[in-house]
Amino acid sequence: MAEGLPPVTDLLESAVVVRLPMRTRFRGLTSRETMIFRGPAGWGEFGPFVEYADDEAATWLAAGVEAAYLGAPAPLRDAVPVNATVPAVDAEEVAGILARYPGARTAKVKVAERGQTLDDDVARVTAARSVVQHVRIDANGAWTVAQAIRAIRAIGDVEYAEQPCATVEELAEVRRSVDVPIAADESIRKADDPHRVVAADAADVAIIKVAPLGGMRSTLELAETIGLPVVVSSALDSAVGIAAGVAAAAALPSLGHACGLGTGTLFTTDVAVGFTPVDGVVAPRWFGPADIDPRHLAVAEADRDQWWRERLRRCHAVLCARGSAPAWATDRD
Repeated sequence: MAEGLPPVTDLLESAVVVRLPMRTRFRGLTSRETMIFRGPAGWGEFGPFVEYADDEAATWLAAGVEAAYLGAPAPLRDAVPVNATVPAVDAEEVAGILARYPGARTAKVKVAERGQTLDDDVARVTAARSVVQHVRIDANGAWTVAQAIRAIRAIGDVEYAEQPCATVEELAEVRRSVDVPIAADESIRKADDPHRVVAADAADVAIIKVAPLGGMRSTLELAETIGLPVVVSSALDSAVGIAAGVAAAAALPSLGHACGLGTGTLFTTDVAVGFTPVDGVVAPRWFGPADIDPRHLAVAEADRDQWWRERLRRCHAVLCARGSAPAWATDRD
């Protein structure tokens, strides 16, 4: 077993699988399944999306173990600015969604939704601009290069366009063709080498997420080495995962952009009191071992619980097979 990794039986003993209903369809989902487990430092989350293969999902398990067994790094600030998140809704719904983020000065607007048009995107962004000062867009890699260039020009000035196309090469081509900054998300968190976006001059901003990068400390290490301004965002995490994201953002030496850590407002219920922005910011907060009562959670059905437990076993085996300890393990007492 990899040094520093707790036995799988320890993780499963406290593990709870929950289903969190969502207010609006987001990323094609109407509810979010995830697993949380308890360790000596608090609660950790294991919530890779169901379509992810075990090798990728195992990195999310490493992040959850870090949170539960080591806890948060020392903060350098007591507040983290966050953006509002606007799903691919009709323009008429945008103001109501933004009202859930009191004081937010930045909104990330989802675009390139399947079944919608560029006109829908333009209308949604225009509606957001009428409410907040800064707007950024996120296409989740759905556009071709030609579509991205046309769409970005039609939408107009934004803080940045996040992952307009799927590949690093496509991002670089779009970046050369538009005046709007380009942010890389999937090209960092799903890449074998997240620094490729820098080598290819493909991005102006790096979107970094704790769970896909294997934990808070590996996220901070990447932020230090990637050479781009960073935005810490969630991976549609529960309050437990958001706590790790906020902790990482609070530990950054500098933070020039609002972070995507207000997504808890997308859920109708959560595993704990979430990180609701006040005056556009959230404060670091950790969930200790006694802070969450599993008896009060919206647990998933028995077959889904079993599915997640088997998945955790497989991913734990993947981490063991990797042989080396996670970067954070050497920091343990």
